[in-house]
Amino acid sequence: MDIKKLEPLEEEFLREYPQGFDSPGLREIAKKHKMDKMQTFVEENFAKDNFDNVEATFESFVKLISKSSLVSVFEKTAFRNESKVMTAQEKFDLVQGAYEFLYGDQETGFNKQVNVLAKYKLAKWPILTVLGLYMHPDYEVLVKPTTVKGILKYFEVEDFKYTSKANYEFYKEYRGLVNEIKEKASEHLNIDNAAFCGFLMMSIK
Repeated sequence: MDIKKLEPLEEEFLREYPQGFDSPGLREIAKKHKMDKMQTFVEENFAKDNFDNVEATFESFVKLISKSSLVSVFEKTAFRNESKVMTAQEKFDLVQGAYEFLYGDQETGFNKQVNVLAKYKLAKWPILTVLGLYMHPDYEVLVKPTTVKGILKYFEVEDFKYTSKANYEFYKEYRGLVNEIKEKASEHLNIDNAAFCGFLMMSIK
């Protein structure tokens, strides 16, 4: 990875937005994504104790995907439609996977979700990663294919490659990369991973 390529992105970004993420234009963009509201929804509905009620937690997951601006309209619609025909066992496994991802063995949880969603051709990166991002925005990451490919190419990352087939190994590698880049960024960019990846997406030409 060529981390030196971060500096010109920062300089150009701060020329255009001298107040960083507090600049009026970026505040307006942030409002559209309703991050605070979505984080509160996740914290309340995906607290540990809530997972005892599988049906309610499953419905919360459906609402999360439907409400999130970070998931495409196509993915929202497909998920909402297929959620209506999932079996009780599939709902249980999906909820258990979410629980493990947030509170237990993360790899096991990720794979459990993939196993259920793949049956419906729904094992899409944003669906699998948006919950983690809202719950732990300073550490977890959203995997959006276009953004990811742009970041890997720009920083000349050669240690691992993007794969459209969702798998935990790539997720872990990409999360590590984003957090490493953010750690080396200026204090003006010391913000959650959703906004930081937004900065990279806007800045990389």
